[in-house]
Amino acid sequence: MQMDRRRLNAPPGGTTPPVFAAPPDTKLHRPTRTRKPDEHRKLFLRTGIVPSASGSAYYEIPPQEPQPTGLLVPQRSSLKITCTVHGPRPLPRNAAFSPNLLLSAHVKFAPFATQNRRGYVRDASERDLGAHLETALRGVVIGERFPKSGCEVVLTILEGEEDRWEADGAEVKGGGWGIMTVLAGCITAASAALVDAGIDCVDLISGGVAAVKDAGRHGGQEGRAVVLDPAPSEHDGEIMAACVVGYLQSRDEVTEMWMKGDAGAQVQTLIDEAVKAASLVRAVLAEAVKDGVQAKIGEGEDDAAMTGSAKEGKGKSKETRNRTDAPIPLLAP
Repeated sequence: MQMDRRRLNAPPGGTTPPVFAAPPDTKLHRPTRTRKPDEHRKLFLRTGIVPSASGSAYYEIPPQEPQPTGLLVPQRSSLKITCTVHGPRPLPRNAAFSPNLLLSAHVKFAPFATQNRRGYVRDASERDLGAHLETALRGVVIGERFPKSGCEVVLTILEGEEDRWEADGAEVKGGGWGIMTVLAGCITAASAALVDAGIDCVDLISGGVAAVKDAGRHGGQEGRAVVLDPAPSEHDGEIMAACVVGYLQSRDEVTEMWMKGDAGAQVQTLIDEAVKAASLVRAVLAEAVKDGVQAKIGEGEDDAAMTGSAKEGKGKSKETRNRTDAPIPLLAP
């Protein structure tokens, strides 16, 4: 077998990844939802994290409760997304003429984003996320102001929302509800990055998700109910349907809606609750964009002050040099 001496080659034999088990005296308890049905989880959003990109943003939903000590298996999954915007930049000369901005969205899970390791090539779910995101953003960007230009929105999901509890094991299949929360986070992060890049938009678009759960499946007395921002690990197979929307609050418009599952007679209620969740997220989005603009204004004022002080110092040194070079009059004896 030929070996490439210029690369770090893998070991010739197979390797077994380590498996971390909990101590024998430790009892794992499934996390339960302690929030109200109409309460959203706390989230973090910041713009301007990648200086080399035209615009960038970081979106995170951290775990709402601390991790118990002595456990290596996380009890609750979190969501971490980075977004970068490259453009607007001119199209290649051999490209066809376009009177509007050509917007493209690229969504990719990091290999370590989920419990099951992801590949380096985009799969069908990632391409589906990119198509939904591109549809949501096309209704926001004013493409007529950027003819013959292109813009790329690249999102990397560092940690995704899991479809099941981590301790259930690989034999338990999830319902695919975590990807709905991922899409809502991608929409919000992309909106913040577009504003940070200075691309004209009609409004801020925020993503919101709601779900219909059936607590009666496990002997509960609540029956069907609609909850905002569902976490699949908190609902043991209770989620029956979910809906994610891309909402423009000031225009009262929905640019993207994706519904999955059987909502029954609660379809309209599910959509209204998803819009309500997007309205709650928009408050955080507006504050993050405002902080980013103020930071840019502050940096511009500091640069202007430094430039002015440099020019002033240069003039003073020249004036001092001129005074030094002047002849010194001698005193009469």
